[in-house]
Amino acid sequence: MTIFDDPRSLAQALERVGHIVAPELATTCVLAQRLGKPLLCEGAPGVGKTSLARALARASGGPLIRLQCHDGLDASQALYDWDFAKQILHVRTIEAASSSAGERINAPHLDDELHQREFLLARPILQAIEGSSQVGADGPRPVLLIDEIDRAGDEFDALLLEALADWSVTVPELGTISTETPPLVILTSNRTRDLHDALRRRCLYQWFDQPDAEVESTILSLHVPDASQSLRLAVVDAANRLRTAGLLKPPGTAEAIDWLRALRALDLDELDEPSIAATLSAVLKDADDLAPANAVLSVTEARR
Repeated sequence: MTIFDDPRSLAQALERVGHIVAPELATTCVLAQRLGKPLLCEGAPGVGKTSLARALARASGGPLIRLQCHDGLDASQALYDWDFAKQILHVRTIEAASSSAGERINAPHLDDELHQREFLLARPILQAIEGSSQVGADGPRPVLLIDEIDRAGDEFDALLLEALADWSVTVPELGTISTETPPLVILTSNRTRDLHDALRRRCLYQWFDQPDAEVESTILSLHVPDASQSLRLAVVDAANRLRTAGLLKPPGTAEAIDWLRALRALDLDELDEPSIAATLSAVLKDADDLAPANAVLSVTEARR
């Protein structure tokens, strides 16, 4: 029995670790596990894409392996690299031993020694593949989070396609490392660039909307259980007003959780103008959003 036996079981398991998912998302996660396909999650920042991967790892008991994407990401950061410091130390040890014994170093043999598995540094994708190969069909697979893939360049899409095609990584000096039981792969994107069509076709797809007020209130209750219902509802209402204010960085659910936590950290039980002024730093992420946010929340100049 696993949490992926059916969508309802998965949704309940995720709720137990503080994550609420809609039935259709639970179904998509189950399909991603059963079909061995990556799940591409797109949506605005702060709507729960990254937290889904964390929750899946906690609920399933598998390790979370995260690859944070950025411009210039390459194979040495995503797949594998050689541990040069360890290789140099090994060479110096052999040199010292050969010198004391009066022997010559066998260069081809040394090269073979330096490219054994013990000198290979597994990066996130290879870590996930090797980790999956060590569990059974029903064991807790690693959850590989490839976060904000849209921040990486087009070249990374091609590199990722090659790795996901056969769930394998080829190391020229060692051969191919593969698994028949693929990890659960979650890709997230904020849509700052278009992903390659070939990559999209290989994935299951889920668009993340901002949850409605009722669902968001439930999410906040799971993350900040000591907050009163009236305070939770007030934060949800204020966050929704900010989302309609034309801000450059409108708050997502993640910021709403931070806001509620900030209020409780200051032992505030009411969202009035003084408490808004004291905690708005937990919500806003851009200086240009201060004026419109203060206007929509009716924060006076005296309280800023």
